[in-house]
Amino acid sequence: MSRAVFLDRDGVINEPVPDARSGRPESPYRPEDVRLAEGAVDALRMLHEGGFVLIVVSNQPAAAKGTVSMDQLRAVHGRVVELLAAHGVELDDWRYCFHHPEGVVPQLTGACECRKPAPGMLLDAAREHDLDLAASWIVGDSDVDIQAGETAGVKTVLVQNPLTEHRRKGAAAQEIVRNLSEAVGIILDSRDR
Repeated sequence: MSRAVFLDRDGVINEPVPDARSGRPESPYRPEDVRLAEGAVDALRMLHEGGFVLIVVSNQPAAAKGTVSMDQLRAVHGRVVELLAAHGVELDDWRYCFHHPEGVVPQLTGACECRKPAPGMLLDAAREHDLDLAASWIVGDSDVDIQAGETAGVKTVLVQNPLTEHRRKGAAAQEIVRNLSEAVGIILDSRDR
């Protein structure tokens, strides 16, 4: 079985951008707004070289809410992949939950097992990639990331990105860091324990 690092995308791999309606930093909705977080490329490269399977697990409810189209969400995903590839970084899997319980698009509205804090994305990836969840980690910047990780049985790291403070209300992560680069040191050190 392999060890994985599950990663939230926005606020961990790329920077959030101000939402036009709320003014709060959220997921980018346009490819031209995607900016990788400082140090993310090197951090992801180090995790890959450290033998971890790298899997993004991200809630992306904007289409369910009618804010953007699925094509726009795919374009943003494509831009993140493109920017990472330009630096020679390729992740092993990308998993998104496009649902929202209060959406306006019927096929994307309602409860599901994939929307964090539910652990569905992690559990499905573990089955598909033959992962040892007890030896794996989740790195995220919100309470729902930490809760999904706890339920799935992985170790948890909370990135305290100051732009996404509104996503945190006090979930207790095992480790707390300022960015993905700091998380890497903790994760790589854990291999030897």
